[in-house]
Amino acid sequence: MRDAVPPTRHDDVVPGLQTGRPSRRGRRVLVALLAVVLVLLLAVAGTVAYLTSSIGGGISRIPDAFRGIDAGSRPASFGGTTFLLVGTDSRSSEPTTGSDATPGVDAGSQRSDVIMLGTLAPDGEHGSVVSIPRDSWVEIPGRGKNKINAAYAFGGAPLLIETVENLTGVRVDHFGVIDFAGFTSLVDSVGGIDVTVARATSNAGVDFTAGENHLDGGEALAYVRQRYGLPNGDIDRAARQQNAIRALLEKVQEKASTDPAALYAFATSVGDAVSVDDSLSNTGLVQLALENRNLRGSGVAFVTAPVAGLGREGAQSVVYLDDGRAADLWDAVRNGSVAQYADLNPTEALGGTPS
Repeated sequence: MRDAVPPTRHDDVVPGLQTGRPSRRGRRVLVALLAVVLVLLLAVAGTVAYLTSSIGGGISRIPDAFRGIDAGSRPASFGGTTFLLVGTDSRSSEPTTGSDATPGVDAGSQRSDVIMLGTLAPDGEHGSVVSIPRDSWVEIPGRGKNKINAAYAFGGAPLLIETVENLTGVRVDHFGVIDFAGFTSLVDSVGGIDVTVARATSNAGVDFTAGENHLDGGEALAYVRQRYGLPNGDIDRAARQQNAIRALLEKVQEKASTDPAALYAFATSVGDAVSVDDSLSNTGLVQLALENRNLRGSGVAFVTAPVAGLGREGAQSVVYLDDGRAADLWDAVRNGSVAQYADLNPTEALGGTPS
């Protein structure tokens, strides 16, 4: 049964979130726009030698992210570059991605908490970020219908990539992950971020006032984690995640011209915090930087996949995507017109002041 208007979610409670106590799940959430942030950093950070030695060489690689995916059934490339970006809940109390990863811990062993498609357009000046709600009820190859975030738990990166490609018809070129420690360190490395909040809320012991808030890494994590007390629950949380990413992009741009030391700290944080698939070499990173050297935060469109409503499948609370409007969105991703789609569908676009 579907609700026409997504209600605030009170079920599927995550321990520790409402009480402000740090839960393992809360500590391990991952959220970042690796593609756009990293490419923007590379584009403004300096010489090719600096980029290769300081950034590319410090980024951990994820082996066999595309293992077993039938090449003949994959969508065709549209000329741009698309990253599938995830954040996950981990079993480990230590980082599971980046150069600080704990040996033997499989990031795909838990469900992904954040799923985003980050796309760089062929013109090198535009990009897009599409959030796919983690509870979206979709077909998972070989597993039947389930929440989309279950794909990562069932089969790691390959199954999640295959699931997203089947859902969207968009070819995934690269895969990236970042963890809780990575997100907070990225924010702290640039001196925090500034976000505008629609109304006063609080989460995990952090109070957010209506209007502009300056957040350090820990406060930013509480901001992107909140869904209880927001009008549309997970949908509003996705908007907050995009808002934080946009703010981080703006800060990186600012530091690029005013504070080289902070930019270097950010570069180091990227290497320590993130992991990308092993098909993206250091040379490939530099090439992306050169191809997208004119990309700026203002050229990135932020959208959430259209939702028809919320409902239940057995004991699970799920999100039903609007298949008709979603088809228009995936077409826009493929042809580089996400900004135009956002103009025509403002309720799905990231506004200036998310809830």
